[in-house]
Amino acid sequence: MEFSHFLNSHLLDPAIGAKRLYREMLEQAVHAETCGYQGVSIPEHHLVNILLMPSPLQFAVKVAAHTESVEIATSVCQLPLRDMRIFAGEVIQAQTLCSGRLILGVGKGAFGYETERMGVSFDSTKAKFEESLQVLEALLSQQNVAWAGEYYRFEPLTVMPRPEEAIPIALAIMAPAGIEAMAAKGYRIQTTPLGAHHNVLMEQVNAFYRGKAAVGPNCRSRLSLQRGLFLTKNDADTKDKIAHAHRYYQRFDNVFGGPGIVERGIIKPLPRTQSMEELGQNVLICGSAEMVDRLTEYAELGIDEVIVSSNFGQDQSETLEMMSRFGEEVLPQVRPLGRKVA
Repeated sequence: MEFSHFLNSHLLDPAIGAKRLYREMLEQAVHAETCGYQGVSIPEHHLVNILLMPSPLQFAVKVAAHTESVEIATSVCQLPLRDMRIFAGEVIQAQTLCSGRLILGVGKGAFGYETERMGVSFDSTKAKFEESLQVLEALLSQQNVAWAGEYYRFEPLTVMPRPEEAIPIALAIMAPAGIEAMAAKGYRIQTTPLGAHHNVLMEQVNAFYRGKAAVGPNCRSRLSLQRGLFLTKNDADTKDKIAHAHRYYQRFDNVFGGPGIVERGIIKPLPRTQSMEELGQNVLICGSAEMVDRLTEYAELGIDEVIVSSNFGQDQSETLEMMSRFGEEVLPQVRPLGRKVA
């Protein structure tokens, strides 16, 4: 089982500014490679102060320029906000400048607040994503592509330059039915239970393997699962980081299916129905022994990669120090593990 460090680019204090924000994200990406993570994952969000990354492909190229071998995944590029005729060329350019290390994670978007303000109805994002994905794949794999659909209509064209190697595409899906359907088509899957109970995670994993089984033994699909994770030093540190995570989800819930109360780009934290104790039981915020036990279960379930979401608003120094300890104390024990076959 492998691990990717998720670059949670939060601007909880606007006074921090863009220079420091992206400098710290780059520092985390470089440190992830040093600590032995297989990859880094880059979000995309606009107009809000959490997960703030307007151009994940641009940042992927920056990461590639400062690292040697780490995989660089977008998690995820929001297709309904883009024109695929432009985006396909940007993807080819980014994959080239990343020396073939780019994993293109794509999705429909998760925050109605940002999509609505981009002029895209949130109710239309699923249908627009599905057509956009078809258009993107056609433009990346074929020449002289024409299209006549609901969202795209254009005469024959060829995106230039042409890709010189296949560009891996992963789909971001949370619903088990969608995971199963797209895994059955051979796609890589990125998913997350967010702060939900372990049973939600298991439903997602089982759906992936049902879909993968439909492809057959030669299916090379991969399941990447994002989870809040922080390797703590003691009980007090565990309590502190769970509190940080809970405060983060107060903002996240506001824009993820919530009312979307945002003022001058700052998301208002709202009360949560899930208690801090319940969240702590679900996410992986714990000491070394418990972390190894819980990740061992993840490996045995067949999760190929854990996308490690470790930044809940704590100081950068704490994040980097935790990454170092995770690389030393946990990675060597859980990396060799894999799915148990009955």
